[in-house]
Amino acid sequence: MARSAAPTLRSRDRLAVRPAALAVAGAAGAAVLTWAVAVPLLGVDLRVGMAGAARAVGPGSVVAAAAAAGLLGWALLALLVRTVARAEAVWRAFAVVVLLLSLGGPVAMGVGTASVVVLLALHVVVALVLVPLLPRAVQR
Repeated sequence: MARSAAPTLRSRDRLAVRPAALAVAGAAGAAVLTWAVAVPLLGVDLRVGMAGAARAVGPGSVVAAAAAAGLLGWALLALLVRTVARAEAVWRAFAVVVLLLSLGGPVAMGVGTASVVVLLALHVVVALVLVPLLPRAVQR
């Protein structure tokens, strides 16, 4: 009987704090930079409709949402590293699915075309930072 060449879980795998924290900070920074270009520079009135009322989206909300997404992604990757083989690949696939699902929020809640486009861009920018950088924090 031939042995399978399937990857095995190595309990020594872990996430390095500094690169993971830098990835989360980078995602928040990229998001607020995108907001700064769209809102103050280009003059987009960035609003979301919630409970029948439009609410402005400010830099604090942008940073908080990006940081929350990054921290949740970090926590999931830390769990996967300890529990499954090929944690990085599983995490990347999950992150792409979450990104695709998250794009429904801006489409449904953005007030006006410009707001929808900027909100979609914010989601994509955060993913473009987190998806490649967070898995690099895995140490073997």
